[in-house]
Amino acid sequence: MKKQLKILVALTLIALLSLGLMGCGNTANSGSTPAAAENTKPAAVTLKVGASPTPHAEILNAIKPLLAEKNITLEVVEFDDYVLPNTALENKELDANYFQHLPYLEDFNAKNGTKLSSAVAVHYEPMGIYPGQLKTLEEIQDGATIAVPNDATNEARALLLLEQAGLIKVREDAGLQATILDITENPKNIKIQELEAAQVSRALPDVAFGVINGNYALLAELTAADALMTEDKDSIAAQTFGNILAVRTGEESNENIKALVEALTSETCKKFIEDTYKGSVIPLF
Repeated sequence: MKKQLKILVALTLIALLSLGLMGCGNTANSGSTPAAAENTKPAAVTLKVGASPTPHAEILNAIKPLLAEKNITLEVVEFDDYVLPNTALENKELDANYFQHLPYLEDFNAKNGTKLSSAVAVHYEPMGIYPGQLKTLEEIQDGATIAVPNDATNEARALLLLEQAGLIKVREDAGLQATILDITENPKNIKIQELEAAQVSRALPDVAFGVINGNYALLAELTAADALMTEDKDSIAAQTFGNILAVRTGEESNENIKALVEALTSETCKKFIEDTYKGSVIPLF
């Protein structure tokens, strides 16, 4: 009887010990796995980026899924001008903006005391001469009017393109600082009408030709194929006027900005640009 009792007690102790060990094992597993998973998932953040509607906002919207994979929500704020996106970025109303090229940004910084820098060059949009009242460059008449953007860097770019077309000549050393005062030869007495960049396409019915920035041409449903002449993709202008992602100076290495740069220079983004814009917007990566 005593022997049977000892065996029963031993079996009971073994059973209790096994249950205790199983309980400890389950507690360890259930407690560590969710915590480990939670620790590896990046904290949710929202990036607010200002952009021109076309193509910049469209490109940003196309890469939202790439950023969502990193728990980053991309909020795209659209602007129809070239000033407010930079002032909003400087005032910390935005985390970045995407609408301009580096010469414009540098000129803006110099004139406005802002401290903004390029995080990456993403694409360039060939500036083109588009038909207005006239359909070919050969039809140009004495005293014809051509509309160009009125901001410093884009006006110079437009004048150089008109020179490339053989319509005028610009002082050789004027370069990207050229203004209408630097026109040295104008055999057709062309009148240069300076307009805010967004207005040039709207002025086409009233002028012989308009020299239009790529993004505003797209907004007007014009493509590179509609242009009478565009900047060559290997030209200094094309390399100089790549459109950039701008940030506040010193924030280029911010991890969220780096994630945005990675998405903007991904194969997914490149394919979207090439398939969507068919030469009117060209990736620089």
